Amino acid sequence: MRMSKKAKFFSSFATAVADLSGKPATFVAAVAIVVIWAVSGPFFGYSETWQLVINTGTTIITFLMVFVLQNSQNRDGKALQAKLDELILTSQAANKFVGIEKLDEQELREMSKTLAAKAECVEDKADEKAVSPNNAVA
Repeated sequence: MRMSKKAKFFSSFATAVADLSGKPATFVAAVAIVVIWAVSGPFFGYSETWQLVINTGTTIITFLMVFVLQNSQNRDGKALQAKLDELILTSQAANKFVGIEKLDEQELREMSKTLAAKAECVEDKADEKAVSPNNAVA
C-alpha cells in the first residue's frame, strides 16, 4: 500500500509538528508570547483589536493542531494495532483477537466481559493452587 507524495508529506509534517509541539521549549515560547501580549496591553489601551490578536491567533493554531495531532495519533494507533496483531499471530493466543478494533461498541463490550470472566476464573484457579495442601513446602 503506497502513500501518495502529498499524504507522505502530510504524515511527515504532522509527525514533525507533533514532536515539536510536545517539547518544553515550545511551551516556554507559547508562554512568552502570551506574556508579551499581556504586557503590551497598556500600550494598545487594551483595545478590542489587541484582544482580537490573541483570540484569533490561538483559535487558528488550535484548529490546525487538531488535524495535525489527530493524524499523528491515528498513525500511532494503527502501528500499535499492527504490532499487537503480529504478536497475537505469532503466539498461542486466539487469532480471533486480530482485528477486534473494527468491532462495534456492543461486540467489544461483550468480548471484554468474556475476557474479564476468563481472567477471574484463572485467578481463582491460581488462588486454589496456592492454598492447596499438595503445594505446601516441607
